[in-house]
Amino acid sequence: MSRFPDSQNLPASLALHMRASRSEYSSMRSIVKRAIDIAAGVALVLLLAPLMLLIAALIRAGDGGPALFKQPRIGRSGKGFRCLKFRTMAINADEALQHLLASDAVAAQEWAESQKLTYDPRITPVGAFLRRSSLDELPQLFNIIAGEMSFVGPRPIVAAERERYGEAFSHCFSVPPGLTGLWQISGRSDCSYATRVSLDSQYASEWHLLLDAKILVKTVPAVLMQRGSR
Repeated sequence: MSRFPDSQNLPASLALHMRASRSEYSSMRSIVKRAIDIAAGVALVLLLAPLMLLIAALIRAGDGGPALFKQPRIGRSGKGFRCLKFRTMAINADEALQHLLASDAVAAQEWAESQKLTYDPRITPVGAFLRRSSLDELPQLFNIIAGEMSFVGPRPIVAAERERYGEAFSHCFSVPPGLTGLWQISGRSDCSYATRVSLDSQYASEWHLLLDAKILVKTVPAVLMQRGSR
């Protein structure tokens, strides 16, 4: 895997790689990648169905709310879709967030910089475990089967994050968003947002099936060590 590019050099690299990355993704490799996504996605859903049902039951037992959270996200070519996750936050999470940001300047600054909080009062006890273990993302297997995501790629973003990518957006999302990627194996929440954009751009420029395999292999220890998880 090549050295991660400096985010300050991102615009120059975009100009060099954008046309190549788009044509590459329409190649036979994209067909193979899609076939792998469908086959592996269906197999994992069947294998993990008992675990997923148990998690859903635990979430519902906690506060009686829905087990799944469907969040609008932006995927390949700017197309929107509903990204599935196990619900890890309290039912009134949006109201709690607005109250926190209005009353805590430090939290407001952290949210503005990374769209994440080190100490997030919205997260339930069961949700905290699911996030640390990344089990909250298991429902995205259905997004993968539907073709809205892939196993490997840039993370899908919410609409408010689009401007953070600037001119890099079209390049980064010329490929489908992924369940894991360079950002996730490089520290996740420990990475700055500029680094995340740089890593997404690198993946869009350099992706191939062997790189996907390497990222998937490195995802396992990253998840087990809970590296950068929040």
